[in-house]
Amino acid sequence: MQPDPELEEFATRLFGLARAGETDLLRAYVEAGVPVDLANDKGDTLLMLAAYHGHAATVRALAELGADPGRPNDRGQTPLAGAVFKKEPEVVRALLEAGADPYAGTPSAADTARMFGNDEYLKWFQNRPKT
Repeated sequence: MQPDPELEEFATRLFGLARAGETDLLRAYVEAGVPVDLANDKGDTLLMLAAYHGHAATVRALAELGADPGRPNDRGQTPLAGAVFKKEPEVVRALLEAGADPYAGTPSAADTARMFGNDEYLKWFQNRPKT
């Protein structure tokens, strides 16, 4: 089956909205039927892209709409580990509030925080049970 170029263009636009933190527009698309856990060819979801690019409000909105805050991409990376790597405390908090597991993924958010000596994040993770 041949890929639909219009559909690919639309999906690319959606991923761009997530990267840019266009919360209201993304919310409208998801409420209109776009899968909240839509992923690109690398397994990065809308939430992953919003988290990695530092958009806490977008992360919160997508989580409220049912996005999985712990869904890893194809390389085993989670949105939380990406936010820790990028040093985005508001996004880290938003993901923790949404139920993200700091011990999931490869490397996990906790491993990433240890790697970069981010004791603040490690303190935040201490109160989270290891799953």
